[in-house]
Amino acid sequence: MDPIKSAIKNKAESIFNELVEIRRHFHKYPELSYQEEQTSKRIQEILTRLGIPYTTGWCKHGVVGILKGNLPGERVIALRADMDALPILETNETDYISTHDGIMHACGHDVHMTSLIGTLMILNELKDHFSGIIKFIFQPAEEKLPGGASVLIEEGVLKDPVPQLILGQHVQPGLPVGQIGLSAGAFMASCDEIYITIKGKGGHAAQAHLCVDPVYISSQLINALQSVISREKPASIPSVLSFGSIHSVGGTTNVIPDEVKLEGTFRSLNEEWRMRAIKRIREIGHGLVSSLNGSCEIDIQRGYPCLINNDQKTAELIEQARQFLGDENVVHLEPRLTSEDFAYYTHQIPAVFYRLGVGEVPGVHTSKFDIEESALRTSSALMAYLAIQMA
Repeated sequence: MDPIKSAIKNKAESIFNELVEIRRHFHKYPELSYQEEQTSKRIQEILTRLGIPYTTGWCKHGVVGILKGNLPGERVIALRADMDALPILETNETDYISTHDGIMHACGHDVHMTSLIGTLMILNELKDHFSGIIKFIFQPAEEKLPGGASVLIEEGVLKDPVPQLILGQHVQPGLPVGQIGLSAGAFMASCDEIYITIKGKGGHAAQAHLCVDPVYISSQLINALQSVISREKPASIPSVLSFGSIHSVGGTTNVIPDEVKLEGTFRSLNEEWRMRAIKRIREIGHGLVSSLNGSCEIDIQRGYPCLINNDQKTAELIEQARQFLGDENVVHLEPRLTSEDFAYYTHQIPAVFYRLGVGEVPGVHTSKFDIEESALRTSSALMAYLAIQMA
């Protein structure tokens, strides 16, 4: 076996039990976006104990630092893990269930942080085997707009030194432990939030002819906006437009309200089409509502861009991951219309984001999400290997 690969796997095995405890601690004490104070302190305690230098205060609670190799070279590679939890009430029955009512690490960020800590533990003992700088980023607020990644970029996280590559990983329920999955190019979707207020003229439901019914107008608008997907979208570009909330302000069984509020999301895997679609949503919205004698306010909050895996670096990562895990454990995953603020990094520097197999477990963003903890061996060891092997 390659001596580097052997050393990494041995070290990953030796720290496995400690990583399990670290991950369970994070899981037990989750914190919401922009509130990750205690999480940050825990990370800092571990890094201080390891003697790894870092800085704090990034996007309030982020932790960023560098680990220098002892071999000659000037390459810089960045590794990122997100820190925040979700406003979900956990219903698991474990010793490490969330102690913060209504808050849960339901998206695996506890795993991501622990994996990066494990990676740093491994690399810290292998400085004689790599060159240049490993820049590590513990990033707050992935789950909430505008996204911690965008804030960190504005604060200069990709400067002094500038990475030539950034890597990130994300848990993947349903993918076996020991495997990773990814694809090159557009890998995850942009995500824009749509808020529409339709105003009409309320009144008695039995006298609809005297009203301008915003409920009826809302139903027509939801149907009409689907033409953006069914008739205007290029067939080759995956996109979705969905409305998850319809709320009348004052309406009931026999009362037509004055106002209806709609909330939805638009997602796409192409940035140029994204801009055109947003323009058309506004045009169709104002035009249709006006034609039915109502008025509307359309607020589209721009969310995360499309996540783009660099073609060349993805091919390199796949080759290196196969060397470490075996060919059968590196699988192709189709692009998906979920979103991730890691996307911001991918529009700044070459980047690769891959999915980590955590076994047959409930899906992310559910109250039952958990992982097969043996995945922590793969997550830490593979990222350490990639950090050494890739440039």
